[in-house]
Amino acid sequence: SIWKSEFTALTTNNTLANQVVQTGVMDEVIHQTISRLSEVALDLTEEERVTEVGFVINCRIALRLVRAFKTKVSIELHPSMSRNIERTIDYARRYYRICPEYFIIKIPLTPEGYLSVRTLRKEGMPINFTLGFSARQNYLAARLSNPDFVNVFLGRLNQVVTKNLVGGGELVGEKVALATQEALLEVRKQYPEISTKLIGASIRSGEQVAFLAGLDVMTIPPGAMEEFLGMKHSVSSINSNIGKDFQPGIDFNHPQGFRFSSLWEVSDTFVQFVNDLLANTSLDSMSGNEMELFCRERNVDLFYPFSPEQLKEILGQGKIPRLDDWLKEVALDDLMTQSALQSFSKDQAALDDRIRSFL
Repeated sequence: SIWKSEFTALTTNNTLANQVVQTGVMDEVIHQTISRLSEVALDLTEEERVTEVGFVINCRIALRLVRAFKTKVSIELHPSMSRNIERTIDYARRYYRICPEYFIIKIPLTPEGYLSVRTLRKEGMPINFTLGFSARQNYLAARLSNPDFVNVFLGRLNQVVTKNLVGGGELVGEKVALATQEALLEVRKQYPEISTKLIGASIRSGEQVAFLAGLDVMTIPPGAMEEFLGMKHSVSSINSNIGKDFQPGIDFNHPQGFRFSSLWEVSDTFVQFVNDLLANTSLDSMSGNEMELFCRERNVDLFYPFSPEQLKEILGQGKIPRLDDWLKEVALDDLMTQSALQSFSKDQAALDDRIRSFL
């Protein structure tokens, strides 16, 4: 009832796919796929079979949306591939071959993700580079990889402020999204070959939809869209806030207040770091670990080397981390990206367990 002609795409993710699978609606698909794999791929390990069944499920869900709405659909890779360039590229190509007219391939923001997207975009594949939380993450993505879309999960940024009692949280994610949009507009002006657009993601209310008018794209859940339509804003009452300066609800005197300004800043030092990276003659053969090292050698805190124990702690804390538990050397955008990725991994594990129960 809220679908409008202005809507141009739909998105899926591991959490939404798991919700569908847990209803049992995909049980027959699971049975059929396992049966077919037993005929044509006997040498697969159990984990490989689970991954293949998950691939089929993701395709089925996305294709149903394509048929129902005749619009593009973002389809997300298995989180276990997020630190593996070869698997990311392989599965991205496979998904794209299924439905090149309508599928947009969703790849998470990791060192390997940046490098994989760089390769895939050179092939002309449409990419939604997801799990971004800062202007600098997305500035790097545009310059290095030129994905079709980058994201700012703005609702979670407001929430991390309130949950950690660092302030009221109002307009924090909005400030980051608008700063990112401003940075991307400048990048597209300076480098015409770059076409990356911003998605304002994790929108929670209709008022945010109005406030963020002027963003390239928004991912709007049905409830927020219904709320926005119910507000009956006139066209003249909605204005762009891009380029405007406003104070977010953050207490910068709080012990954790220091973490936030880096979310909306793209410093001259960071721009020079990106220039240096792009000038590196080994860039196109670089591994994720080598990209991490390149950052550390230049004191760029994009990719903290989380230990397995720390990743478990992030998983336990959920989508919104407890900031007091983390060293000041852990950048907030990096921590938020890891929290989002671990949360998706948890939901993917539940989906995988249901598949595994049929083996």
